[in-house]
Amino acid sequence: MAIGRIEITTRGQGLYEFTEKAAGFLRDEGAVDGMLTVFVRHTSCSLLIQENADPSVQVDLKAFFRRLVPPTSDPSMDYLIHRDEGPDDMPAHIKAALLPVSLGIPFADGRLLLGTWQGIYLFEHRDHPHRRQIVLHL
Repeated sequence: MAIGRIEITTRGQGLYEFTEKAAGFLRDEGAVDGMLTVFVRHTSCSLLIQENADPSVQVDLKAFFRRLVPPTSDPSMDYLIHRDEGPDDMPAHIKAALLPVSLGIPFADGRLLLGTWQGIYLFEHRDHPHRRQIVLHL
């Protein structure tokens, strides 16, 4: 069993790829075959395995989730009570409730078994920069 940590500094809402950092953890640990568990220690962001070849996928995902769960300044969201940290606060929690906060990724021969166009992402749901902690477990 090995545990590692990654810190990602975000610049606001969007997807932040950390595939290479996760692969580096496997290399550093000398891991050969098994399952990598990835967990984010926050309630207003999430984790995704998503396409890493075409940046428009990330643009569209961000636009979709903003449309699905707009900020509390949008009249359609006036029923929400939790607004302590601004209009993106509760919508960020809702998005994190809809999306995974942990992932299991198999690996073999020391390599993540991701598909050709797949990458591992932190999906930041807050407007302002944050420092996010991700735990890796073998």
